[in-house]
Amino acid sequence: MPRPHGFTYERRHDGSVVLTHQGRTAGVLRGGRAGKFLAEVEAGDPQLVMARWTGSYRFGNERQARSHPRNQTGRTGRG
Repeated sequence: MPRPHGFTYERRHDGSVVLTHQGRTAGVLRGGRAGKFLAEVEAGDPQLVMARWTGSYRFGNERQARSHPRNQTGRTGRG
């Protein structure tokens, strides 16, 4: 699984944090959430933290889900 990339964040004067991915706004954090985000970004891998906070990351189980019986096309089992 490739590492996340292309994320940036900007602290605003009002205390909010704007998260962007490849130049497009991915989220805005305000208040306590902004503070938690900033603490986490400084402590860990910034790209991974931003990907997790925006929800723009893969969980690693896509291959397993693809082969699950309920995801097989043409096999609904309903009559």
